[in-house]
Amino acid sequence: MNSGLLTLSYLIGSVSFIIGLKMLAHPDTARRGNLYAAIGMTLAIFATIFLYTDKNGMALGNYIWIFAGLIIGTVVGTIAAKKVQMTAMPQMVSLFNGMGGACAAIISVVELKHMLHTGVNITDEPVMATTILLGLVIGTVSFTGSMIAFGKLNGNINDKVIPMQQVVNIGLLVLILVMLVGMVTGFIGGDAITMMYILLTISALYGILFVMPIGGADMPVVISLLNSFTGVAAAFGGFLYDNSVMLTGGILVGSAGTVLTVLMCNAMNRSLMNVIVGAFGGNKAGGSSNTESGGTYKEISVSDLAVLMMYSKKVIIVPGYGLAVAQAQHTCHELEKVLDQNGVEVKYAIHPVAGRMPGHMNVLLAEADVSYDKLMDMDEINPEFSHTDVVLVLGANDVVNPAAKTDPSSPIYGMPILDVEDAKHVVVNKRSMKPGYAGIENQLFFQPKTSMLFGDAKDALNKLVAELKSIA
Repeated sequence: MNSGLLTLSYLIGSVSFIIGLKMLAHPDTARRGNLYAAIGMTLAIFATIFLYTDKNGMALGNYIWIFAGLIIGTVVGTIAAKKVQMTAMPQMVSLFNGMGGACAAIISVVELKHMLHTGVNITDEPVMATTILLGLVIGTVSFTGSMIAFGKLNGNINDKVIPMQQVVNIGLLVLILVMLVGMVTGFIGGDAITMMYILLTISALYGILFVMPIGGADMPVVISLLNSFTGVAAAFGGFLYDNSVMLTGGILVGSAGTVLTVLMCNAMNRSLMNVIVGAFGGNKAGGSSNTESGGTYKEISVSDLAVLMMYSKKVIIVPGYGLAVAQAQHTCHELEKVLDQNGVEVKYAIHPVAGRMPGHMNVLLAEADVSYDKLMDMDEINPEFSHTDVVLVLGANDVVNPAAKTDPSSPIYGMPILDVEDAKHVVVNKRSMKPGYAGIENQLFFQPKTSMLFGDAKDALNKLVAELKSIA
């Protein structure tokens, strides 16, 4: 009876994951999709706790430890999610993703020890041993890589490239593969537990060195890739335990993360291998912050911008990380409403890799209750710039840089960008003339139709809204 209920619970949980993921594809249903998937996960967890029995008919037990972990994790996760600022959301995603990888690695350590403790050698069960060791490697790489990504996004770790970086990385990867094959086939002897910890150490080192040199502009791709690693590691755990819901969840996360990674690479017109080895966007990135090399720029006052916008027919807002840093999403929405009330059409142009993680700008604006219909992706909005009166760029830089189209020597050459330069007027709000996250100077700032509005985004938008209301 319990076995049938457990299977049914896992089936419902798996279906809820699939439906939830499908609903995440559209902003109108994303919140409900997230809720459905969470309900399915909750059902799967409690079904496992109360309905699972081993081959001897023994229940799970250890309820005090299990529920202590659930309670602590729930409290910590809830507090962290409620307190995190939108600017720190990428760091939280990296941290939580790393915890998933760590869990997969710990499961592999425990299960390998259990297998050896019961007298089964690795070579006796090659399929199970391979599953365990792959989960160990991938989970460890995901954990250490995510922790490095967290530190880099949080400003605690700088980009660092060791001598012969790629040669070392490839060497570590080959060593990992050799150890995996050697341990499973028995080619590599010695104490299996010791070899496991050596493999874990090498995997951890590879995860660190894999992410360390990758530049800031590529971090959204890295986060997505590491997320897919965690999903694959979880899928190995599901295969190991013959747990269908864990297997389904892992496959969905792994495949979705992989697809998203490919889509973002396409959005930057770069291959995944180029992202990994190219590492643009770090301290060593090309370009100069010296404005003299770019030419002269002109400033615009808040009052002049207000008049320009008030007499426009169409305004497009391009949000970037500067908007998130300034916590200006609500003020931006207020600006949109004031313009809309005065007959000005307002839309938002969202680049696929704007911000520090996939969908960062969408989540940021959704928090401010911006209508989903106004959020336009790059392919939809680019044809509209040519008949737009004013484009207001709020803290975005690399995704509007014309060098991607005009400068073959630029590290971002070939990357599809938002064609803001096609508009009649371009106004860029920045704190200073420093280059963006990719460390590349932006020639857009020096074009004749571009004006600079310096200052904190929230402060500038507040003044702009007040000025618009005074002349409305």
